[in-house]
Amino acid sequence: MGWDRFYGFIGGETNNWYPDLIEDNHFIEQEYGPEDGYHLSKDLADNALRMLRDQQATNPSKPWYLWFNPGANHAPHHAPKDYIAKYKGKFDDGYDAYRKWVVERMIKKGILPEGTQNTPMNPMREDMAAAIDNVRPWDSLNDDEKKLFARMAEVYAGFSEYTDAQVGRIVDYLEESGQLENTIIIYAADNGASGEGTPNGSVNENKFFNGYPDELEENMKYLDKLGGPDTYNHFPTGWAAAFSAPFKMFKRYSQYAGGTNDPLVISWPKGIKAKGEIRHQYHHSVDIVPTLLELCGLEMPDTYNGVKQVPLSGVSMAYTFDAEPNAPTKKKVQYYSMLGSRGIWKDGWKAAAIHAPLSGKGNFDKDDWELYHVDEDRSEAVNLADKHPEKLQELIDAWFEEAEKNNVLPLDDRSAAEILTIDRPSQEPKRDRYIYYPNTAPVPEGVAVNVRGRSFKILANVEVNASSSGVIFAHGSRFGGHSLFIKGGKLYYTYNFLGISPEQSFVSSIKVPSGKHTLGMEFIREDKGEYGSSVGTMKLYIDEKVVAEGPMKTQPAKFTLSGDGLCIGYDSGDPVSQLYPKESEFRNGKIDFVGVTVEGKPYRDLEAEAKRVLMRQ
Repeated sequence: MGWDRFYGFIGGETNNWYPDLIEDNHFIEQEYGPEDGYHLSKDLADNALRMLRDQQATNPSKPWYLWFNPGANHAPHHAPKDYIAKYKGKFDDGYDAYRKWVVERMIKKGILPEGTQNTPMNPMREDMAAAIDNVRPWDSLNDDEKKLFARMAEVYAGFSEYTDAQVGRIVDYLEESGQLENTIIIYAADNGASGEGTPNGSVNENKFFNGYPDELEENMKYLDKLGGPDTYNHFPTGWAAAFSAPFKMFKRYSQYAGGTNDPLVISWPKGIKAKGEIRHQYHHSVDIVPTLLELCGLEMPDTYNGVKQVPLSGVSMAYTFDAEPNAPTKKKVQYYSMLGSRGIWKDGWKAAAIHAPLSGKGNFDKDDWELYHVDEDRSEAVNLADKHPEKLQELIDAWFEEAEKNNVLPLDDRSAAEILTIDRPSQEPKRDRYIYYPNTAPVPEGVAVNVRGRSFKILANVEVNASSSGVIFAHGSRFGGHSLFIKGGKLYYTYNFLGISPEQSFVSSIKVPSGKHTLGMEFIREDKGEYGSSVGTMKLYIDEKVVAEGPMKTQPAKFTLSGDGLCIGYDSGDPVSQLYPKESEFRNGKIDFVGVTVEGKPYRDLEAEAKRVLMRQ
C-alpha cells in the first residue's frame, strides 16, 4: 500500500499453497493452510482489502496507491479444483490447434487487425535455436503426453480465472465504497508466456532447476493432482508458444513480440469517456509512470532531496483515452535487450537481431537482423530486411544510440553456467561452519549453508525426554529438502530428493535416551551420480554412536527458487517429509543450537544449475 505497507513475497516466484510471505519487513507464516481454503491470490486480495479499509478509516481524503502483484500467472501453476474443472476438455485439441483458433478469435474481436498472420511454432534458425526452447508438434505426442499437457493448460486457465476473481473482489469493494469512479486501474502483465517448462512440461519445476528430467510414467501419477499442493507444475513450451500467439517465441526473447507483448487494460470511469474500446497505439511499460504523472497533474522532478533524477524513458498514454482506435502513436522509439537478445521499434518498424538468450555464442557483430513493418504486419511475420536494407540500417543505428543512452552496453549473452562462476559480493565471509539457533525466521537459501555437491554434517545439541518430538532442523519442502527430527522417541533424518518417492529416510535403531545429547547426521560424498547428483553414505548419530547408515544421493542445485528457508525447531511452509505433519514444532525438549559443517568447495554441475537461472529472469 503505497510505500508504507507491504504484504506478499519478494522472490522470483513462490508456492501459491505455502508461500514465502513477508509482512512489512519480516517473514511470517500463513494463518491457515490449503485444507482450509488458503491460496496466495485470495490471501493477497484479503490483505489488499484490509489495507484499503484501514486507509479509508484513518485518512479517507488522502489519495492512495496500491500495487497488487499476485503469483499468477507465473509458475508454479496452482488453482482450486473447481476452477480447474471449468476447463476440462477445453484444450484437448492441443496447442497447435489453439494457436490457430485464438488468433482467429482475436481478429474477430478487433484485438488484432484483419489479415494478421500466424507465425511458426519454432521460428528460430537452426544454428541459433536452443533445444530446451523447442516445441514438440502436437501430433507427434503419444496419448498420455497429450492428456498430461492438456491438463496442464486446464490448470493454467483455472489459475488465471481464479486470480481474476480475486481482483474482482477488490474492484467490487471500490464500487461499494464509492471509490471506483475516481480510481485509475491499470491491469497488466510483464512479459510473454513462460517457456521455462521445457518441451515436456513438469509436475515439479524443481527438477528443471536441478537438470533432472521428468519421466512421463511418474508425471502421469499426478495427473489428477496437477495444480494442487502435491505439485509444483509448469506447462511445456508448446503452450508458451500458443499463449503468445500470433507472435514468435516467448519470455526471454526480447527481439520478438512473443517475448514482450502483453495486454494492457486501463479503467478510470471519471476520466475516460470511452467504455470497452480497443486502442492499437504502440506503447511500452516505461510509459505507465508518465501516464500516471500526467493524470495526477504532476511533473517528474529534475532533482529529489538533492539527488539528480534519471529522466523518464517513456511518454504518456493519456492521449489515447480520447483517440481513435488506429490513430498514430506519440511513441517514437523503444529498444529491447535481454540476455544477449535485442531488438528495436521505431516509427512503426521493428528490427530483430537473430540471437538466442544465454547462448554464449557472442560475436554480436555477426548477428543477422530481421526487419518488420509492424504497422502493417502486427505479428512480425514477413521479414523485409532484403527489400529495405536502408531502413534496417537506420534501425540498427538507432538501437546502438538507445543502448548508449540507457547503459545497455556491453552486450552479454554468457551462459548461465558462466554467470554462476562469478564471485558475488557478500557481507559474510566464506566459512565451513554455521551455527543456527531456534525461534528465528527461516534463513533464505541464498544465505544459508550450502550443502550442495559436498560432504556435510548436521549436529544438534539438545535436551530431550521420552515425550520429546518434532523437527530439529529443516530446509526445503516436499519438492526437495532435508530434515532432522524426532518421532516416536526415535531420531530420523530424511533427504527428500526432488520430491521423488520414496523419500530417503533413515531412522535410529534405538530410542533417544532422556538427557542432554548431540544428535546429528553425516553425509560423505563419494562420487558424482546421475544428472549431476552427489552419491555417498549417510550416517545417523546419537552422540558418537552410529544408529543408522546407508547410501544416499543429494540434489545438484537448490531446494527452491525462493522460500522454504532453513529452520530450527520447526519446518516452515510445506513440510520436507511426509513422516510428520505441517504442525511439527519441536516439543517437550530444548534445542541449544544446531551446527552445520561443510568440507571444501562444493561440487557443482554447472550445466544443471544453468537451467535453473532461466527461471529467475
